[in-house]
Amino acid sequence: MRYHLITLGCPKNQVDSQGMEMLLQGASYTPTDDPDQADVLIVNTCGFLEAAQEESIGVLQELARRKRRGQILVAAGCLAQRNGDRILAQVPQVDGLLGTRRWMEIVALIRRIRAEGPRGRRLQRYALLGDPEQPFQAPVPRPPVVAGSAYLKIADGCNAPCTFCSIPSFKGRLRSRPLEAVVEEALNLVRGGARELVIVAQDTTDYGRDWGEPDSLPRLLQAICHRTDDRLRWVRLMYAYPGHVSDTLIQVMAQEEKIVPYLDMPLQHADPRVLRRMRRPSRLERVYDHIEKLRAAMPDLALRTTFIVGFPGETEAEFQRLLAFLQEVEFDKVGAFTFSPEPGTPAATLPDPVPEEVKAERYARLMEVQQAISLRRNQAQVGRVLEVLVEGEGTIQGSGEPLLLGRSYRDAPEIDGLVLVPGGTGVAPGEMVPVHIQGAMEYDLVGCLLQPQTFTSRGDGIRLEPASVHQSQ
Repeated sequence: MRYHLITLGCPKNQVDSQGMEMLLQGASYTPTDDPDQADVLIVNTCGFLEAAQEESIGVLQELARRKRRGQILVAAGCLAQRNGDRILAQVPQVDGLLGTRRWMEIVALIRRIRAEGPRGRRLQRYALLGDPEQPFQAPVPRPPVVAGSAYLKIADGCNAPCTFCSIPSFKGRLRSRPLEAVVEEALNLVRGGARELVIVAQDTTDYGRDWGEPDSLPRLLQAICHRTDDRLRWVRLMYAYPGHVSDTLIQVMAQEEKIVPYLDMPLQHADPRVLRRMRRPSRLERVYDHIEKLRAAMPDLALRTTFIVGFPGETEAEFQRLLAFLQEVEFDKVGAFTFSPEPGTPAATLPDPVPEEVKAERYARLMEVQQAISLRRNQAQVGRVLEVLVEGEGTIQGSGEPLLLGRSYRDAPEIDGLVLVPGGTGVAPGEMVPVHIQGAMEYDLVGCLLQPQTFTSRGDGIRLEPASVHQSQ
């Protein structure tokens, strides 16, 4: 039996897909890249934004169009949990639905569908959706790590009341995984080749609150760092909620060598009135305090955030406040989105919608400001030696010269930039190598690969001999 699995959406979905793959392979299913050769087609859908929902439906419809007699088509993940009726209405060829906290039952669902045969499937389609408040199940072994990096999901669901977000409606409230289960999975991932663990959840900094132990994230991070061996080099923290970044967390991040000085803290806006309409933390003095403490503790910190432009009622003055904040703080990395009303969320019914052309114009202005900032922040890396996690190889357009592609501690996988090494060859994906940074662009860095005899590695970074560049973490 062969399966073809497509994953859409965020890294949390990727983690669930990897779990499904291990369960399928444990049941003697083999993967195939060709959907026409598969016995089972699975789409792990995204249900966050309307555009993502439409993409999920489109992928399911394309598979359904080519579906042959006897093939099984399963819609899993967020859209299946949030709006399974929409899937069944728009893609009637779907044989089963699998919710966000039932993915570990993928094999049982397939067996149940197969037992009915094609005629039975026409009469009944199966749905394993479950209660969004259902706790996490025991961890599932994960497949070999790709290019040395792996996502580690520590919780699901969210307690935040953001007016624009639909996640709590179908994911439920925060449910943290048991600390020992997370650490055990971290150990398995490192044994499988992970050099980097990327910590993800809807809100990583809320970890443990559902047990009555808020601020449990520092303890979890310490356990991961202390109980893994030196094969693990980087622990990266994503999706920190403003207001939940505690002094203890900052201290642990600064003290633990494996934790890279990088933090993703989505702020969404910087005008208090807009933030109140979003039901987000609106005391900017607290945000300034967080950032000051983080940069004082980790001078090499790479700070990432996300903003929404064109939120209902956003005035030009409120948008100017966002631009001023951006220029004042100078984030290393910024993601920006134009507001998209999600059905069923409070923000979808707010008055004074911003015209689409104004949203687009404000988005362009924000990105223009940020590109200049990102370029300056990247130019400050020129002359340094950064440890780079190699992800693959390519060629330079035009010349055909080989090009090594990798990431430094400053870049999270899939969302940030790359370190480009012209002429670099012979390094396998997943290896970590020292690169002397010689050039910078808005998003990417350019450097040359150092030979082993030209550098020394120390606990606080990598340095040329003789020391001629700034130290790097």
